[in-house]
Amino acid sequence: MALPDPLPSGPKELDPVAILSAGTVPSWVHGADGAPPRDAAVLVLIYPDAEGTAMLVLIERPEGDMRHAGQVSFPGGAVDPGDDFPDGTALREAAEEIGLDAAAAGVEVLGVLDAVDVRVSGFLLVPVVAVTPRPPQLHADEREVAGILHVAVSHFLPGAPIEIVEAERDGWRLRYGAFAVGEHRIWGATARVLGQLGAVLGGE
Repeated sequence: MALPDPLPSGPKELDPVAILSAGTVPSWVHGADGAPPRDAAVLVLIYPDAEGTAMLVLIERPEGDMRHAGQVSFPGGAVDPGDDFPDGTALREAAEEIGLDAAAAGVEVLGVLDAVDVRVSGFLLVPVVAVTPRPPQLHADEREVAGILHVAVSHFLPGAPIEIVEAERDGWRLRYGAFAVGEHRIWGATARVLGQLGAVLGGE
């Protein structure tokens, strides 16, 4: 099994748009302090549940002062020296954050989706898509993960509902599309990855 080439694009309405007064531009538009983005990777792990439904592993970040506090995201983070980037970074971070034993779970990496320029935090994010033939045994690192979410892929396939939200984020008024999953609203880089994944899985 392999990802298509070229990759289809996800829904454009998921992209955040800053609602600005004339002449104002958020500093993060130009990157974090003008520095080049830092490489990061996330693990997009797909597995079948007991009924054979395709599921995804997502995490909820803890509330507080950490980056992306309270948001839903994929397990992942910045590249470390010695990582086999991006696969090694994504798998290492998943082991640290959600206790994934890739060998025991039978994880197979399929490839990567389009990189996402997360300018507000200064990362260039590479989504690594992988599958496992059975539900993985996971446990959350309480410092970095408030909860592990197991979400059906069908929430993100073409035609799935997208809410258009206006809200203040990082001191700026933004308009963005979000996937509603239970009490959660998934937006930003995570939603963009999910939107492209849905386009890949929902294609011919």
